[in-house]
Amino acid sequence: MNLLISLIPGVFELTMIRFGIAGFGLHAVRRLMPGFALAQNCKVVALSRRDADKAREAAAHFAIPHVFASTEELCRCPEVDAVLVTTPNACHLPDVLTAIAADKPVLCEKPMGMSAEECRQMVEAARRAGVLLGVAQVFRFEESTARFRARVAAGDIGRPIFARSEFSYPGLGHTRKWLYNRAIAGGGPIADVGVHCIDALRYILQDEPRVVSVLGRSDGQSGDVEAAASVTLEFQRGTLATVLVSTRAQYRTPLEIVGESGVLRANDALNVERPVKIELWRDGQCVAEDTVSNQMAYARQVDSFAAALEGGESFPAAGEEGWRNQIILDAAYHSMTSGKSEKIVPLGDTGG
Repeated sequence: MNLLISLIPGVFELTMIRFGIAGFGLHAVRRLMPGFALAQNCKVVALSRRDADKAREAAAHFAIPHVFASTEELCRCPEVDAVLVTTPNACHLPDVLTAIAADKPVLCEKPMGMSAEECRQMVEAARRAGVLLGVAQVFRFEESTARFRARVAAGDIGRPIFARSEFSYPGLGHTRKWLYNRAIAGGGPIADVGVHCIDALRYILQDEPRVVSVLGRSDGQSGDVEAAASVTLEFQRGTLATVLVSTRAQYRTPLEIVGESGVLRANDALNVERPVKIELWRDGQCVAEDTVSNQMAYARQVDSFAAALEGGESFPAAGEEGWRNQIILDAAYHSMTSGKSEKIVPLGDTGG
């Protein structure tokens, strides 16, 4: 793939990376396309969707020139440089493998698969083909997450003792009805948004969890998945973390890290709509405040993937990170079923 163009002899400029979005639906409309509108070095030139009428309507609305009925057709398009897989979770494995077989770099929505085994297949296929595989853990591209990570690494709160991340939203009547079908979604809010919280904690703490324990609750409208859950993680360096998720509570994404000498916290820390105020507390007093915006997170995510394709820095959410997250999700669901704590096998011990 030739990613450089020459405007003046001897002078080169990076081209725009052309994305195709496989499974163009609500997430693409609400989050991805606004992100691409702010992106600097990539754009959307193709989409696929099984509903032909909705596909044509979306293409016309966003001025996307190429419309296809399947991921396979989209991947054959010579105008597509990279594929963004946003199909339902059960489709991720075949769609990612289809893109890799077509020699297309692929960015896959989270959770990357239905199981760690599926993620292993994706990562190993990408390695064999020599193409870039990434997972869309967009919180890694948020300014709030970057500030938390930097302050923890700088020792501003001392050794982290506790961590808490929550993600709740009112999911009754959600248009993505497949979220209540385990065979398609792989799980409820633990898989849907809990994976974001888990990944954010891994990224901020720069540490890996080794034990997980889960208490989950379903209700009459949650199908065969949980409607709410409390996830407890013990990290390798001793931090105890809780992740609370629900599709019944009001929208909220608070984040808090409690250390030996201070506390970092923010209400709705992970949202992309409103400014986020990050507070540093010591001895019961707020000693520092930062107000940041996560508005550029989706743009940064695709620009970072495009830059990696053009030989820039490595992509911060490589496929191996999606695999690691899925190992944790698998253990979490085993814990919810067994009622016991479950050990998390590090990626290096799984043969990866």
